[in-house]
Amino acid sequence: MVVAAIALVCAAASVSPAVRPVRGLSLDALTALRWEMFGRRQDPAASPVVVVAIDEESLRAAPFKGSPMLTWTGEIGRVLAATLEGGAKVAGFDVVIPTSIEQSEIPFGENMLGDKVRGFDRDFLRALAAATVTGKVVLGETLGGNQPVRPSPGQRVAVRQQQNIRPLNVHTDHDDVVRRLPLTFPLNGARVPSMAVELAARAIGAAPEFDKSGRMTLAGYRVPGRVPNTMTLNFEGGADDIPTFSFADLRNCAAANNKDYFRRWFNGKVVIFGTVLDIEDRQMTSKRFATGLEGARTPRCAAESTPVIADYRTSRIAGVYVHATAVNNLISRNAVVEPGPLSRFLISALFAALAAIAAWLLRPLVAALGWTVMMVTGIAGATVAFNHALALPIAEPFLASLIALASTIGFRFVVADKDRRLLQKSFALYLAPHVINRMLSSNKLPELGGETRNVTVFFSDIEGFSLIAEKMSPDSLMELMNEYLSAMTDVIEGHGGYVDKYIGDSVVAVFGAPADDPDHAANAARAALDCCTRLGELNASSALFSEHRLAQRIGINSGEALVGNFGSRRRFNYSVMSDAVNLASRLEGANKFYGTTIIASETTIALAGEAFGWRELDAVRVKGRNQALKIYQLLARPAEPVESQSASIANYAEGLAHWRAREFELAARCFERSSQTDRPAALFCQRARELAQNPPGEDWDPIRTLQEK
Repeated sequence: MVVAAIALVCAAASVSPAVRPVRGLSLDALTALRWEMFGRRQDPAASPVVVVAIDEESLRAAPFKGSPMLTWTGEIGRVLAATLEGGAKVAGFDVVIPTSIEQSEIPFGENMLGDKVRGFDRDFLRALAAATVTGKVVLGETLGGNQPVRPSPGQRVAVRQQQNIRPLNVHTDHDDVVRRLPLTFPLNGARVPSMAVELAARAIGAAPEFDKSGRMTLAGYRVPGRVPNTMTLNFEGGADDIPTFSFADLRNCAAANNKDYFRRWFNGKVVIFGTVLDIEDRQMTSKRFATGLEGARTPRCAAESTPVIADYRTSRIAGVYVHATAVNNLISRNAVVEPGPLSRFLISALFAALAAIAAWLLRPLVAALGWTVMMVTGIAGATVAFNHALALPIAEPFLASLIALASTIGFRFVVADKDRRLLQKSFALYLAPHVINRMLSSNKLPELGGETRNVTVFFSDIEGFSLIAEKMSPDSLMELMNEYLSAMTDVIEGHGGYVDKYIGDSVVAVFGAPADDPDHAANAARAALDCCTRLGELNASSALFSEHRLAQRIGINSGEALVGNFGSRRRFNYSVMSDAVNLASRLEGANKFYGTTIIASETTIALAGEAFGWRELDAVRVKGRNQALKIYQLLARPAEPVESQSASIANYAEGLAHWRAREFELAARCFERSSQTDRPAALFCQRARELAQNPPGEDWDPIRTLQEK
């Protein structure tokens, strides 16, 4: 219930008006990701729309350099006529020339300037009128309050007034980014199509149709749009998706009467005249993260002027490309489809629920990693869908799932896991962490019972502890033992062992339970060596050990054991029980007889491997056990050098072989070579000499029976 409530609240918050400013980021991010993932999706030459750009080159080239644009009308008319003669379906103007030099009332000599240049716009107006007859020209206007910006009166007359004039206004979201374009505008009590809709309709040869809800259909294509009376623009990435021609180059091409060039590039195209300048009419669009360097992008016709190439990227694009993209989308039928509010809510709720479930079931770090994988996968899937013009939301699911993740983790920390943490913190001092976690995960109380597992038992004891205890006060002894046992426990648990119990100065540990460990024997051997090393460090550095240097004895044995909860119905603990435990205790005691530190059974050696530095000590029969076994002394880790002991090890092995062959004199000689520095060798040397002087009977058994525990 908590997870469901968190998911629903976070999903509702993500689609609420409060997050509207960041909602458009989904389109922006998808446009950039699609560009990075798929690159250019079609050949720019196949674009239904081309742009004639009044660009930086045009401003600097002759004869336009230093001249205001209202004096360019004759040349604009020449280029317009050349493009239409080259086969363009329709031409639109994203640039508005609201005045004419013929209307100037500035005194010039005895008359007005306008009277001196009467007829200056005649060629331009004739080109407009000729194109109007065939319905191949549309002028633009900008609506705004009571003072719309419209073409000059002569141009309006030439194109038959509003019959061939359409609005250029765009739709900006709450963050001032253009992601959509209006389809129609109210004008004089009627609804007038936008410039892009008008150009697309004339190119296709079909009039737009509108239903009662205001949805538009063009030649059977129902234009999608989440915001009423708009279409969501499907921008391509980069800067060369729409072929762009410099107006200055086309003017020179038209003056040279190069009709082949115009037929090659403009036949069957929609032509839009507009400004592509560094500072004028720049729009922030959903393409803002996927723009490119603007400049000359098509083969040039003439060489009279030099193209001006931008040397930096900008997040804004020229406004003419907004209308060009809209026309492309309408003709290609690939305007962006955006899910409605209910669909966005359900998608956000799904992501929020998955994040909340992960945060509820997993550790925070693992849940955060899972959330990251989920979001990367979701964004990749949304990018693939956007490649087919479906804009699945990513900002809303991102916010919803992130908030759900944080909220669920916070709820667990403050409320749900409070008792769990208290239980773990309290019982970690008495039970193994694996046991506690298993109990909490199963949501069950511990029960009596166990299971048989192959484990390695570790048994250690302090040498001469009784004498040390007699010389110390209870407080000092407690402090000494606490530091010793803490250090040994850290080493054992660091190698995956579980400390079963402390018996005075003794430590009983298990490797291979409660957590599975296929290398339990090797880990127990490593722990034994590291315990000896750690005790040596304590003896050298700790003030508590300065007066009472400790030495320990360790026994290691592997075998089948019963592990689980043992005790009464009201009180029990997790422990291990079997003959393997008793044998480990006996091996620890055997160190006292042989003068060694670590003794392991042959079963442990078989599991741990011979890579460790082992030395076979003897074949023994311990107290309380009839079966004999071979025991080994652990000397070093794998790959650690034992060259300094190699001679004594070889002598000992040779002496042991003679001993078992009843060659006591030869055995004594071998053991004697290292008896001064090796306690086990000295022990065998003495006994071999005794048997050499008093040979045993034929029933002599080379197995030593250890009577002490």
